[in-house]
Amino acid sequence: MERGKMAELESLETAAEHERILREIESTDTACIGPTLRSVYDGEEHARFMEKLEARIRNHDREIEKMCNFHYQGFVDSITELLKVRGEAQKLKNQVTDTNRKLQNEGKEVTMEELKQCRLQQRNISATVDKLTLCLPVLEMYSKLREQMKSKRHYPALKTLEHLEHTYLPQVSHYRFCKIMVDNIPKLREEIKEVSMSDLKDFLESIRKHSDKIGETAMKQVGTRGGWVVPGAQDLVDFSPVYRCLHIYSVLGARETFENYYRKQRRKQARLVLQPPSNMHETLDGYRKYFNQIVGFFVVEDHILHTTQGLVNRAYIDELWEMALSKTIAALRTHSSYCSDPSLVLDLKNLIVLFADTLQGYGFPVNQLFDMLLEIRDQYSETLLKKWSGVFRNILDSDNYSPIPVINEEIYKKIVGQFPFQDAELEKQPFPKKFPFSEFVPKVYNQIKEFIYACLKFSEDLHLSSTEVDDMIRKSTNLLLTRTLSNCLQNVIKRKNVGLTELVQIIINTTHLEKSCKFLEEFITNITNVLPETVHTTKLYGTTTFKDARHAAEEEIYTNLNQKIDQFLQLADYDWMTMEPSSKASEYLVDLIGFLRSTFAVFTHLPGKVAQTACMSACKHLSTSLMQLLLEAEVRQLTLGALQQFNLDVEECEQFARSGPVPGFQGDTLQLAFIDLRQLLDLFIQWDWSTYLADYGQPTCKYLRVNPTTALVLLEKMRDTSRKNNVFAQFRKNERDKQKLIDTVAKQLRSLINSHHL
Repeated sequence: MERGKMAELESLETAAEHERILREIESTDTACIGPTLRSVYDGEEHARFMEKLEARIRNHDREIEKMCNFHYQGFVDSITELLKVRGEAQKLKNQVTDTNRKLQNEGKEVTMEELKQCRLQQRNISATVDKLTLCLPVLEMYSKLREQMKSKRHYPALKTLEHLEHTYLPQVSHYRFCKIMVDNIPKLREEIKEVSMSDLKDFLESIRKHSDKIGETAMKQVGTRGGWVVPGAQDLVDFSPVYRCLHIYSVLGARETFENYYRKQRRKQARLVLQPPSNMHETLDGYRKYFNQIVGFFVVEDHILHTTQGLVNRAYIDELWEMALSKTIAALRTHSSYCSDPSLVLDLKNLIVLFADTLQGYGFPVNQLFDMLLEIRDQYSETLLKKWSGVFRNILDSDNYSPIPVINEEIYKKIVGQFPFQDAELEKQPFPKKFPFSEFVPKVYNQIKEFIYACLKFSEDLHLSSTEVDDMIRKSTNLLLTRTLSNCLQNVIKRKNVGLTELVQIIINTTHLEKSCKFLEEFITNITNVLPETVHTTKLYGTTTFKDARHAAEEEIYTNLNQKIDQFLQLADYDWMTMEPSSKASEYLVDLIGFLRSTFAVFTHLPGKVAQTACMSACKHLSTSLMQLLLEAEVRQLTLGALQQFNLDVEECEQFARSGPVPGFQGDTLQLAFIDLRQLLDLFIQWDWSTYLADYGQPTCKYLRVNPTTALVLLEKMRDTSRKNNVFAQFRKNERDKQKLIDTVAKQLRSLINSHHL
């Protein structure tokens, strides 16, 4: 059993070995097959190997037979074609043989001399062809050069000219046409130079004309993108003429000449661009075009700086910018000073900011422009003040100087929303009711806020701190209050036709506006976020403005009242020679007292002190004027009856004072305004000279307010009357006694006067 298995294993090993040998025989070169066959003969299974070899040969024969059968038809077709080719080849051979025979026959007739001549011609043609082969590239290059120059491709033309001069012409330099070309080369170079320079001039003229558009596009893109993202100049203009000309001049060794020419021409253009039109200040478009041209100029130069090697350098650009900056600022200072419209100044400021931001995006320093904007800010403030002066004048002129009536809650809330006013008592009152102030109070208050907004608009985009903005707004607002609004109020107060009612309303209005100043402070704080307690914060002077206006109105009330009193007094028509008084006060004085009562009734909304001062001032002026009326030089004589009539008028005045036309006076304070007149009239009517003369100079004197000089003047007028009175002529003794008494009193009065002067 074990032997059988071993025999089977040996048989398998032998078969595998034979298979390996067969594969080597199939794949090995014939020269190297010996060792393989030797291994077969060295083995014991030679017969079995031969059987396997025979089987393998039969397999290969079968495969060959299959392949031959597959390709048999192609083989037959190939043999057929080959037979046809053999027939054609035979025909061609016959033709060649025939042609050779004919050629041999013809050649017998050609002589040796003719053959030599042909050989010479052949050599000449060959030499000519060789020379033409050398000349043709030269001519082709020259033709190419002309074509390039004709099509204005100057830089390639210059390169072609170099190749022609240094590569092609030296090979054929002995030909006459080449010498003409060599002589013409400098002219061609000069022509290229001139043409390229002409293109440069056209380019310079073109960018001069289109600087406006270039700058406009650059500024527009910066404005719309809201930052310093600037467009490339190559997107706006074709710079190829500059590059070509620069390359051409560089190749020709004249780069420095080109650089100097370019810079010189651009400096000239810069001066033209920086020269503003005379009417630039009239419209914003004038400024915009001016800025567009400047921006366009420097956009071009910036691109040239970054795309050429040294045509312009940073020093040259900085020099141009310094010149442009100084001239631009000077032009803006001059032309902006002509502008009186704050809207135009504000638009100009925004345009300058855009101008500065655009150029800053290209790397140009613009701090001086922002410094100059601070100067324009002051001018803007002045134009605002002028504008608001007109606004305030219109408000004050159109006001009716009457408390604002409100008929419903909606109107009430609207006015309270416009002006910070709170009054618990007024809120409780039923509709219709009235605010204490007139319409100009909320209007003026809102216009002050509008002014503050206008100031704030200018400070935007100026890179200012909130403290600087707050300070600017407060200073401008102070000018508005202390100068503009104050002048407008003073002009209204000082108008000839202003009435007492209007003056009273102005005092009430300014009182409420004064109270609103703290709300204006809060308003500014809210929009600038700078607390009033911050160091160096400017305070608003509105309180002072409204106080001054109120004091002026008060003074004007006092003056106006006095003028009205004087107008009534001009109607006084006393009969100084009357013997008997009437039973009532003079009509003019009754009318005057009636006017004063109605006037002081209007003063109910005024501060108590103002009303009291006005009433006291009016009474004092009335008293003084009546005293002057009594003592004026034109009244040379007067009777006791006239004094009694005058006394009735003074009593009417005293009655008015006692009635308390204005609340707040203590006791008979107001009556004291007429004390001088009262004591003087009592002295003469009661003829109480003994008491006067005896108590004169004492603090408890009954007639302490009677001046001896005044008494003497009035006494002299009565003495003249006594002398000329016919009534006393019937009673000589009484006349003489009266006269003696008057003389005695007069003498004593003079003595008092003299002693007083001593």
